Amino acid sequence: MVWVRAEYAGPLAVVSTWLAAFVPWNVTYSPDIAGGSVLFVRFPFFQVRYAFDVAAARRVAVSDPLSATALQAGQTVQAAYQAWTVGAAILAVAVVVAVAYYRDEESVESWPVDPVRLLGALLTLSGLVLVVATYLLATRGLPGVPLPIGVVFLLLFGGILLTVDRTPPSSAPESEA
Repeated sequence: MVWVRAEYAGPLAVVSTWLAAFVPWNVTYSPDIAGGSVLFVRFPFFQVRYAFDVAAARRVAVSDPLSATALQAGQTVQAAYQAWTVGAAILAVAVVVAVAYYRDEESVESWPVDPVRLLGALLTLSGLVLVVATYLLATRGLPGVPLPIGVVFLLLFGGILLTVDRTPPSSAPESEA
């Protein structure tokens, strides 16, 4: 079964990578924290925290993975934030490759590694690391259930890109010998 035709594999790889960078990998609603509730929307490269009915200095806070990890230093959830940082770094490499592929397809296609497979591997690896981060958030984090929305997309896109048939269809019918 062919999911993607060979001529569309490159554009799919680029668009999938860019999309993965903008989909939240994790959404967690944590009730009953300091007399209120908190909604965490974690994108690969930043986190938005919305505090409801909490006596907090800021109701909405935005932080990047490194700052968020530093804020959690010494807490049980620190390992989850460290895994998020690693997953974001892997995805950042994928975004750089996708931008290069978009800007100069011919040059990137000449690399010793197939760029579609490379992006598929990077998306899959990032997704797997964020699966670990989600598990750690669920077991060591604040109360609430983390929903790994973007993780599903990362693994799906990565799997599709890793299994795409890169052989172009032949234009001439084969003759019998």
